[in-house]
Amino acid sequence: MPLPNPGFFEAPGQRRPTRRALLGLDALNFFLADVRDGLGPYLAIYLIAVRGPERGWNEATVGLVMSIAGIVGLIAQPPAGAAIDRGRHKPAMVIAAAIAVTLSCTALPFIESFYLVVGTQSVAAVAGAVFPPALAAITLGLVGPKMFSRRIGRNEAFNHFGNAVSAALAGGTAYFFGPAVVFWLMAILAVLSIAAMLMVPESEIDDDLARGLDEAVEGEKPSGLKALLRNRHLMLFALLCAVFHLSNAAMLTSVGQLLARVVGKDQATSLVAICIVTAQCVMVPMAVMVGAKADAWGRKPVFLAAFGVLALRGALYVFSDNPFWLVAVQALDGVGAGIFGALFPIVVADLTRGTGRFNVAQGAVATFQGVGAALSASLAGVIIVQASYAAAFLALAAIAACGFVIYLVAMPETRDYQPPTDHDAVPAHATTGEQAA
Repeated sequence: MPLPNPGFFEAPGQRRPTRRALLGLDALNFFLADVRDGLGPYLAIYLIAVRGPERGWNEATVGLVMSIAGIVGLIAQPPAGAAIDRGRHKPAMVIAAAIAVTLSCTALPFIESFYLVVGTQSVAAVAGAVFPPALAAITLGLVGPKMFSRRIGRNEAFNHFGNAVSAALAGGTAYFFGPAVVFWLMAILAVLSIAAMLMVPESEIDDDLARGLDEAVEGEKPSGLKALLRNRHLMLFALLCAVFHLSNAAMLTSVGQLLARVVGKDQATSLVAICIVTAQCVMVPMAVMVGAKADAWGRKPVFLAAFGVLALRGALYVFSDNPFWLVAVQALDGVGAGIFGALFPIVVADLTRGTGRFNVAQGAVATFQGVGAALSASLAGVIIVQASYAAAFLALAAIAACGFVIYLVAMPETRDYQPPTDHDAVPAHATTGEQAA
């Protein structure tokens, strides 16, 4: 049965886009999965295993590169979100960002200077700031708020499936051709992601819905940015995202560095690829579950599970440096990060409902998230050099445990949240959901 025309609404806030647009969105999330995160843990493996301490690269140096690039990228997050809120050509922004990330990363094998490495990874981080809010905005503009949670879960499932496939390809080809093969794989995926983006007709994206305005309120205008600053729960959520990534971001990178020392550079890339594939395979059903159940179960209990599993994962790493054990523990990343990835845009949408500031809020929260991720690499690198890998993993686990407690005590259920507007003197509180929490 053919889908109705894109202008058809079953209910306020619910749209029915064409099949081509939805298939294009599926393909975009699949092919963009590896491009949107840049080189990630492969950067550490390449610099440690291929160049090594004799050329000035150790865990602390690599951590510094990743931290600088992360800081530059996080500065770009709010402007990227604001541009997406205002922009009328979101597919073009995604395509331009994909090209920039790919060119920056494929240049790495040809440069030696520390400053050039920092520069290319900083450009990739700035371009990468576009992807999360743009994909969420395009999704909201296509399907509307009523189906947003379910569709975000589907997006994340395709994203994780794409990560698993690309990691499997990277691991298999790196065994025969070396760690640099991941650069060329990324270039191929970037071309395919651009083709997928072109499948989504720009005319089907409702730009007002995409920025979080209520289509049922005719002539509604975006709230001022002060409305976001008055929303104390949005600020708290931003802090919690920073805590989550302060704990999570360095875990896989540290595992990759440990594997490079335990089994050598020839096997480290393939083993990290196995770690990624294992985690991503777990993330697929987790993302689908979050999309299907977030409205029924609420956001808070699911988010608490993400923090709890993250803390457990960090603690379990210390029991052995056996490659099989490390790969098995890394599977827990599929639960924690899988939940976080699917719930993040849903909670931000809850906290900014009707404000018209959905994407700039995503960018602002992602800035806090980026601070945590940027500091994570340096923190873990310093602890590894000064103490041990076990000490670093335990420190990251303790940070996740603190995040669990803060979310449990201070964060409300956001499913029925009423955000503050320009007319509110004080921040609005959650209604039914907060009372239940």
